Amino acid sequence: MEVGFQPKVSNNSSLMEKGTGEFGCSHYRRRCKIRAPCCDEIFNCRHCHNESKNSMEVGPFDRHEIPRHDIKRVICSLCDIEQDVQQHCINCGVCMGKYFCSKCNFFDDDVSKNQYHCNECGICRTGGAENFFHCDKCGCCYSMMLKNSHNCVDKAMHHNCAVCFEFLFDTTKDITVLPCGHTIHLECVKEMQRHLLYSCPVCSKSFCDMSRTWERLDREIASTTMPQIYLNKMVWILCNDCGEHSEVNFHILAHKCPKCRSYNTRLTRGSPAPGSSEITKIVR
Repeated sequence: MEVGFQPKVSNNSSLMEKGTGEFGCSHYRRRCKIRAPCCDEIFNCRHCHNESKNSMEVGPFDRHEIPRHDIKRVICSLCDIEQDVQQHCINCGVCMGKYFCSKCNFFDDDVSKNQYHCNECGICRTGGAENFFHCDKCGCCYSMMLKNSHNCVDKAMHHNCAVCFEFLFDTTKDITVLPCGHTIHLECVKEMQRHLLYSCPVCSKSFCDMSRTWERLDREIASTTMPQIYLNKMVWILCNDCGEHSEVNFHILAHKCPKCRSYNTRLTRGSPAPGSSEITKIVR
């Protein structure tokens, strides 16, 4: 606690509401700023710091991020008094964040996010603790709906998104878990679908029901007669969906897995011809 200041925390609810919604940034509404211990500069939040210090205007050797647990000092937005991290200002007594986590040094006035601290993750998350569980193998929190149905992947969120390359573990964006167990930003999945891409960018397994597309390919292949020279040509394929290796008749359009009947396959042996894997054109 600062020498010369006495906390003025009051039971008056006006201190909880005073200045609410008037301060903060695009990331959080809060009534304090942080002093970055790494560069000793003041920012609205650690995301503001990271965006500023990782911009193209900053030299590559000077770029850095601030670990949330290293934050030690905050500045009250109402009275500008700098102090140790705590929920109520030691000078004016205002609540600097309706949600406050002393472990993460985190403040947020928007409690509609239902923030909670996960001890296993070591960070605060949103959505309500009652709606999520921590998977020890995946090393992250998932919706209770996935508790007995998801495929575990070691440290599933401790990597960058395979589409936008943003680190997933502490991202502020919505994340989805694909059927294969890999995680990716929800918006990135939607962007892939807008470009007619329906397989995981990590393992190539289909992440949605492709049965109607496979039926359409069946009809396309049945109506596309191959030249005589290719009628008896055999190739080996690997199915991206079930992992089966198979020897099948070569076709210019696609190759069907005899085990799971998926066309999400790739040639492993044999000479491909131009256009032999252009499933996207059929999907269109």
